[in-house]
Amino acid sequence: MAHIVLEVDPALEFLLTPRRRGSRFPLDVPGTDTVGHVVRMVGIPPTEVGTVRLDGREVDLATRPTAAAPAPSEAGDPGSGPVLTVGARPRPQPTRHRPPRFLLDVHLRPLARRLRLLGLDAAWEADADDAHLVDRAAREERVLLTQDRGLLHRGALPEGALVRGDRADEQLADVLDRFDPPLAPWTRCLRCGAPLEEASAEDVADQLLPRTRRAYRSFSRCTGCGQAYWRGAHAGRLDAVVARALAARRPPA
Repeated sequence: MAHIVLEVDPALEFLLTPRRRGSRFPLDVPGTDTVGHVVRMVGIPPTEVGTVRLDGREVDLATRPTAAAPAPSEAGDPGSGPVLTVGARPRPQPTRHRPPRFLLDVHLRPLARRLRLLGLDAAWEADADDAHLVDRAAREERVLLTQDRGLLHRGALPEGALVRGDRADEQLADVLDRFDPPLAPWTRCLRCGAPLEEASAEDVADQLLPRTRRAYRSFSRCTGCGQAYWRGAHAGRLDAVVARALAARRPPA
């Protein structure tokens, strides 16, 4: 075991246990542990970690912070030892694929629908287990969105994000703030996420009630599942979601 001092960005302190919250705290770690092991040990998923510095020098998650650390018996002052400073991911966060493509776990279906409403590529499966989610995220270069910290600790996961917020609207605001994706409202299917195309009433006649055909003239159809869409009575509520998202956009750099 070796002795280090950990400093955690205030934006990440909510991930720590109450006794560890604060500007800095001492930590005894095995000499073989990397920075990645250390942040996982204190409860911070690597996906939430930005710049990491060891005694002021920028290092990566594969670095061993204990190389120059004194053993606990030699440390003396509990605040002594190499200082490992852990920063939060910058916002907006760059992604491997631009615009970002998302994959949401089974608990975030309402968020997936809102992302699709805004024209974002947001995949969701009702019965996907953790291993499948990690594999698909890697294969399709998708950012895995979840509130399951354990899922984000998986080493095979290339990109992920811990979604903040209890309600879908709060979660949507967090994702949009974190990734600042380009928006194209009303261009994707809320059911499956595939792009929409214009359609005539005749094209989607089998999905329309007679009164709907009489009341509406503009329709679209999903290129994936074939679901028909029109600006019905529900549009006002969805318009409000779109309006809030557009109003919160960052100004151009």
